[in-house]
Amino acid sequence: MTTTEITGAEDVAWNLSDLYDGGDDPRLERDVEQTETAAGSFRERYYGRVAELSPAELHDAIEQREEIESTFTRAIYYAHLWFSTDMNDSPRGALVARLTEKGAAIDTQLLFFGLELAALEDEQADALLASEELERWRHWLRTVRKFRPYILTEPEEKILTEKSVSGFAAWDRLYDELLGAIKVDLDGTEIGFEEAMSKLYSPDRDLRRRAAEAVTVALDPGLRTRTYVFNTIAVDKSIDDRLRGYETWISARNLSNDTTDEAVQALVDAVVNRYDVVQRYYTLKARLLGLERLSFYDRMAPLADDPTQVPWGEAKELVTDAFSDFSSETGDIVERFFRDSWIDAPPRDGKRPGAFCATNVPGVHPYVFMNYTGDRRSVLTLAHELGHGLHGYLAQPLGLFNASTPLTTAETASVFGEALTFKRLLAIEEDPKRRLNLLAGRIEDSIATVYRQIAMNRFEDVVHTWRRDEGELSPEKFQELWLGTQADMFGDSVDIDGYGIWWSYIPHFIGTPGYVYAYSYGFLFALSIFRKYELEGDSMVEPYLELLRAGGSKPPSELAEIVGLDLTDPKIWESGIEALAVELDEAEALAVDIGL
Repeated sequence: MTTTEITGAEDVAWNLSDLYDGGDDPRLERDVEQTETAAGSFRERYYGRVAELSPAELHDAIEQREEIESTFTRAIYYAHLWFSTDMNDSPRGALVARLTEKGAAIDTQLLFFGLELAALEDEQADALLASEELERWRHWLRTVRKFRPYILTEPEEKILTEKSVSGFAAWDRLYDELLGAIKVDLDGTEIGFEEAMSKLYSPDRDLRRRAAEAVTVALDPGLRTRTYVFNTIAVDKSIDDRLRGYETWISARNLSNDTTDEAVQALVDAVVNRYDVVQRYYTLKARLLGLERLSFYDRMAPLADDPTQVPWGEAKELVTDAFSDFSSETGDIVERFFRDSWIDAPPRDGKRPGAFCATNVPGVHPYVFMNYTGDRRSVLTLAHELGHGLHGYLAQPLGLFNASTPLTTAETASVFGEALTFKRLLAIEEDPKRRLNLLAGRIEDSIATVYRQIAMNRFEDVVHTWRRDEGELSPEKFQELWLGTQADMFGDSVDIDGYGIWWSYIPHFIGTPGYVYAYSYGFLFALSIFRKYELEGDSMVEPYLELLRAGGSKPPSELAEIVGLDLTDPKIWESGIEALAVELDEAEALAVDIGL
């Protein structure tokens, strides 16, 4: 029997009827059939003719292509959202599987369009891009064409697309289901994984230790299977990269993120070179907790007695007010997520772990997915996902192709929303010890978002490199590489004994290889925007909202220009990191002031 803390969020479930009324809704089947028919007709109309199209004709073709993908995306988004709240329900899993297979078949019908666009000679492509008729699609066309050196022939692309259903997508789903099935036996009571992890925020060190040990025990039985899944995903990616000619394991991810290998390496180097911030903070925290050295399960411990449970109603008010303080428009949009049931909040048996926002649901508002446990981190996670929701809501009028953002800018609004909420939390707290506790939590969140993500990127780097150069990794090798890259970050400040298999619950490694550095990129970018907002005040509100409304219709460098930032300057990363160091200075000074 799984037990859950009472938070007031137990009955907060999203209403997916804005998409469909259920998995058996006839409208869903009609949309899928309509997409299949439209894809076939589109192929008959345009196959082999893309190079002959005038700018006006190409504009119409792109609109038709977007409409086809939007109709199917709506259906498969519903399937994934429906499945995510109960992964034990076979009909839900079956719908995801069926639509995934249908999607692969539809993609094979439409592959030619992107391939023919990419194959255009540069002179012809430049003329099309300069035409007034294609202004709306200019960035989208450039995005399609940047993959030109790595695209295979149409028959080869079809094979890869069709085989992905029984390959990458199947392994990713298996991994999610394995994680969703994990239960943790804590002190003789079976609880969900998310609830067990929330115990690491407890002021009771013995409870944190017991929870960490229980999580390790729960992770162990399926470790060999999850190890095999990661190995399989890694070798699948290496084959794909080799066939396409990508230079490194992460080059494809960087290209899809609208950035370069060199720019990402500059970010990685900037963060790794300042691991001293992490070590300095955890050394301070050990002293404040009266410990000689932190264990890995102490990293999220509160520094002072603090109500650890924030009821859902209070969390709703706090987050909505934080967005409203920034602008009435953002506050009104965020309030709709609560009022109109666009959020699924509580942990449940079979529910997928973690949190996310389904941002670009064609023709419909975003949906927020939570496992709300009532701790401070859950409040900030709620603000984070509602930031995503705000971004998706504002960009939705652009349509599917132009609203979609690369991962590097996808975190902009979420991190900004967290910063707004934290600022409000700090403003209403008068007790110095609790203020220190809040500030420490903010620093810890920053460490998790900037430094931990880069340390995980370093782990992925050695895993993918080892898999390509040496072959399959054993569970012991995974543990060795994980502990090694974590030790680089922590130095001597944290004891990581017992932490060796905790890599195996992180789904990003499987579902989106190379993804994690985007958190650091997005956080430091958003932090730069937030710092400008604090300095310039209301004059930054409209430029920021303009950036969000632009979605992915412009490259990151042009989006940054809207708010007066230059992403070509590597110092933007150093500036963000220095801001974190300044927060650490404040925490050290506050600790001295209150005699800790």
